[in-house]
Amino acid sequence: MKARLDAIIQREQAEYLNRLHVQSDPILQEMEAYAAEHRVPIADPEVALFLEITARSIRAKKALEIGMAIGYSVIHLARGMGDNGVVVTIEPSDEMIGAASGYLQRANLFRQVQIRRGKALDVMPALTDTFDLLYIDAVKEEYAQYLDLGIPLLRSNGVVIVDNLLWGGRVAQAANANDESSTTALREFNRYFINHPQLQSEILSVGDGLGYAVKIS
Repeated sequence: MKARLDAIIQREQAEYLNRLHVQSDPILQEMEAYAAEHRVPIADPEVALFLEITARSIRAKKALEIGMAIGYSVIHLARGMGDNGVVVTIEPSDEMIGAASGYLQRANLFRQVQIRRGKALDVMPALTDTFDLLYIDAVKEEYAQYLDLGIPLLRSNGVVIVDNLLWGGRVAQAANANDESSTTALREFNRYFINHPQLQSEILSVGDGLGYAVKIS
C-alpha cells in the first residue's frame, strides 16, 4: 500500500487516475474499508487489478501468493484465472485467515483457494506444484529469499510480480544510518531482482512500485 497518494507520481496525476477507477464491487469496497480502518496492508487497487489482468492475459491456472492478509489480492487473482484456476496463498495470522475465508466464501471463490498457514520461509520449501504466476507482498526483509524459493516453482515464461519496490520513494533516497531495515533490504532486493540471471525484470511506477519479471531460464 502506498505511503501517501503522491508517493511516486505527481499528486494531480494520482488523483486523476483514482477518479478513473471507481470501485463498484461491494465486497471489494468493504475489504478496502476494513483494511483502512484496521490498518491491514493490502495491495493498492491498481496493483490488484494489474494482478487480475496479468493472470488473465497469461492464461494462468495456478498462482502462488506470499502474504494473503484479508484476501484482497487473492480475489483478483482467482477472478483473472477463471473457474479452473487455483491460488495457493501463504499467511501466518489466524485472524487474517479467518477474515479472508469469510470474504472468499462470499465472493464464491473459496473452492479455488488453498490457504497454507505459516511463515512463507517455512512453507515454501515443502511446495512441489508448478506455478504460472508468483506474487510477493510480505516481509520486505525476506523478499530475496521468497524469490529464491519461488523461481524453481515457476514454469518457464512464468511471471513474477513483487509489490512495494519503491517503498514510498524511500529506496531512491541516499542511504543513511537511520534507514529502516525494510528500506535497506528493498534497495538490495531491487538490484538483485533487476539483474537476476533467470529473469527479465522491470520495476513499474504502479502503486507503491511494482516489480514485474518473466522467467527466461
